[in-house]
Formats: sequence, C-alpha cells, structure tokens
Amino acid sequence: VAQATARLAPVKARMEAVAERECRARTRRMNCDFYITVDKDPSSPPNAYQTQSKSGRPTITFTTALIADAKNADELAFVMGHEAAHHIQGHINRSQNDAVSGAVLVGVLAVAIGIEADDLEQAMEVGAVVGARAYSKDYELEADRLGTIITHLAGYDPLTGVQYFSRIPDPGNRFLGTHPPNRQRIALVEKTARGL
Repeated sequence: VAQATARLAPVKARMEAVAERECRARTRRMNCDFYITVDKDPSSPPNAYQTQSKSGRPTITFTTALIADAKNADELAFVMGHEAAHHIQGHINRSQNDAVSGAVLVGVLAVAIGIEADDLEQAMEVGAVVGARAYSKDYELEADRLGTIITHLAGYDPLTGVQYFSRIPDPGNRFLGTHPPNRQRIALVEKTARGL
C-alpha cells in the first residue's frame, strides 16, 4: 500500500487541484474538496471508484492492483480525472434518482396488473436495478469526456491515459450493462482530445 500511495502521490498532487478548480467552476454549492486515497486491502482487484463521505466529501479510491497495472502517470491521471468527473456531474445522485424512478414505475405497473403484495417488493427491486442501469453507460461516457478535459488541463496526455482501456476486459455492449464497450470509450476520448 505504501508503494502504491507513493506512486500515486505526484499524480494526485497535480490532478487534485485541477479537479477541484473544475468542480467549483462547473457546479454550485457542491463539495469540491476531493479526498484521494488508496484502498488498504491489497487483494482488491484493479479498480478505482468515486464515493462520498457522510459529510458529502467526494472520495476517489484506487486499489493497489490498478496502480500496479497502470503503465504510466497519464493512465493514472486519466482514471483520476474520470472518477472526479463522476462527482462533478452528480452521477451518484442521478443514479439514485434513476433507481427510485425505476422502482416507482415498476411498482405502479405491478399494482395496475394486479400483482400480489408479496411480489410487489421484489418487482420494485428489479425496477430499481433497471432504473439505476438505464443511464449508467451514458454516465460513464460523460465522465470520460470531462475526465479527458481535466487530464489535459493538469498537463497529462489523455490519449496516452485512455490506453488503459485497451488492456482491461471489454464489457461489450450488454443490455443493462454498467459500462459501454472499451472501443466506444476510446473513440470518445480521442474525439474530445482533438478538440482541446
């Protein structure tokens, strides 16, 4: 963990300030004080994710496996920019609202067709999953676009950074999948970077 933290530190130092500046410029009354950390569990698979603390502070967590897999600082920066973009664009709250909308819609439909009360909760849980995933691919692409800009503004090369996607498993274009195909994400980053 100490070695991973040390490798991430210079990227964090440059990216954090830019992400916070972009957050303040693009949002109103949002907590833009990013906390960037390394997962303490060395057995966690390669991943990075954005969450919020109970106080609303945006947190970006990298696993040691992802840090080890990254070939260069540009890849780490791109992943960090992508995760910061999720917060700036309010994806956690939007996803939660999508889940609630899906649960309510399926609940209303279930009642309308006369579903038994015992099955209503299960139907609403399915609706919540469908609702949460309905826009998740769009959110990933939105985060890729803004993450490209943040990465560039911090002085890293997003075109080098996005090559991380060429080495990770491709989720394909599955119905209700959470992430779009890697080739689609790479093409979007390339298009966005050409405009910078």
